[in-house]
Amino acid sequence: MLKSDFENILKERILVLDGAMGTMIQQHTLEEEDFRGARFGDHPCPLKGNNDLLSLTQPEIIKSIHSAYFEAGADIVETNTFSSTSIGMADYQMESLVYELNFESTRLAKEVALEFSEKTPNQPRFVAGSIGPTNRTASMSPDVNDPGFRAVSFDELVAAYKVQVEGLLAGGADLLLVETIFDTLNAKAALFAIEEVQQKQKTALPIMISGTITDASGRTLSGQTVEAFRISLSHIPVLSIGFNCALGADQLLPYVKRLATQSTHFISAHPNAGLPNAFGAYDQTPAQMGDLIEEYLKQEVVNIIGGCCGTTPDHIRLIAERAQKYAPRKPKLNLQ
Repeated sequence: MLKSDFENILKERILVLDGAMGTMIQQHTLEEEDFRGARFGDHPCPLKGNNDLLSLTQPEIIKSIHSAYFEAGADIVETNTFSSTSIGMADYQMESLVYELNFESTRLAKEVALEFSEKTPNQPRFVAGSIGPTNRTASMSPDVNDPGFRAVSFDELVAAYKVQVEGLLAGGADLLLVETIFDTLNAKAALFAIEEVQQKQKTALPIMISGTITDASGRTLSGQTVEAFRISLSHIPVLSIGFNCALGADQLLPYVKRLATQSTHFISAHPNAGLPNAFGAYDQTPAQMGDLIEEYLKQEVVNIIGGCCGTTPDHIRLIAERAQKYAPRKPKLNLQ
């Protein structure tokens, strides 16, 4: 679908994004051999924790998670590719699998999306290619004793993202989601890679971008305020801009509202199910999160709403039920 097609849908109703992939995978309590499967039994390093690899070794689990979110009412599911770049896969010595990981993950999600679109023709389902931030930052040094050092360069990020984007496009993604942006320079590399690949392939998938506010300072990890984040990416012709992760729905709402009052784009939000407890788990119930999300809907600050860490199909089901009752935000036509 074209960007204009999505724009027409978003003018009519709020679209629901899925919830956490990692949270659902954890419920399967998989062990090392599950991650390896038959194909990677002799791989030279541990693979447990490489969730993206499950698209190859446990495809039915990944498909079942997508199905559960669509069944709960999601309009869009994200591919299982958050870490599927050569940079992310370097920890597992699997850089050579990046294209395949992105292609197969997208193919799986698209297969499920088509099944549900046939069941509910009045509610077509879509696949967003998930493009994560990598575990490196281009604008800050990881070494406090060497402020000028960088663990990765812009060109290295572009090269890594290009392979990912090629796989996502070949697999059949409907949108591309550059998400959990903690360093806008990383995001610019991803967006530059998207532009280069799409120009070469003569395609133009809609692009969603979503940053993450890391703490109560209201800034990204690289120090940008909401306003600076928006302005620094304002030259990109995206479908939507928003925030996800790091904070629960109540803590994230003020920043989403600020973004909504300033942007001519559609606004997205997919917060965590509250903040993690002492054991790193999320205790916020679907009902609790649903009530908090309803404030976003009442105040008409979003066009796309979903969940991040700790959310499950039960969370998304209540969010989807509430989203049906409210009108979508109307993007500003211009900024004063």
